[in-house]
Amino acid sequence: MDGNGRWAVNRGLPRIEGHRRGVNVVKDIVTECRRIGVKYLTLYAFSSENWSRPEKEVSFLMRLLKLFLLKEKRTMMKNNIRFNVIGRYKELPAFVQKELTKAMKETSGNKGMVLSLALNYGGRIEIVDAVRRIVSDVLSSGSGMAPENAAQAVNEDLLSDYMYTGGMPDPDLLIRTSGELRVSNFLLWQIAYSEFYVTQTLWPDFTAASLHEALEAYRKRDRRFGGI
Repeated sequence: MDGNGRWAVNRGLPRIEGHRRGVNVVKDIVTECRRIGVKYLTLYAFSSENWSRPEKEVSFLMRLLKLFLLKEKRTMMKNNIRFNVIGRYKELPAFVQKELTKAMKETSGNKGMVLSLALNYGGRIEIVDAVRRIVSDVLSSGSGMAPENAAQAVNEDLLSDYMYTGGMPDPDLLIRTSGELRVSNFLLWQIAYSEFYVTQTLWPDFTAASLHEALEAYRKRDRRFGGI
């Protein structure tokens, strides 16, 4: 969801106004995805690299996130949306963690759509965390399994299960706003066969119509997954 800051600067506004507008777009896009039957929607909200931004901006983003959760939890319940978080979110401020945990718990029984926010997320960190968890589980299992046998047990399915996204399908479509031609450390393992759609539109200007343009472009793709 890139381009919030540029959207604001282009209009002579503080960068935080772009983030405020971006949150409103999130609500619109989530609502539209739920309406048309999207099963999984993952939004890259705050990367592990975003801590390098000005402290004032980061603090505003944290407060904005809390406000979003407080306001939209009822909407998620009404629309049968299960809320999920991927990333090292337990390193976020305590007041944010509290609202994230409450939202995940209260929506855990919803079956209509899974909305995941990537928070304090980095694709490389995710792979490292997955490998660490596998090693930890092997060492603590008490199985006495020989190292070479444990190594052979590691395959793509196992590693996928240990990712933050374990139990979720890999994304079919990755939408990148603001014209940036890079993945920015997002879902590096999961997007191996995702279709990419890049638009020059900045996130605060992204609409339901923009979403349908992306989906129409995706519909025309020929996905061969290495085959003919």
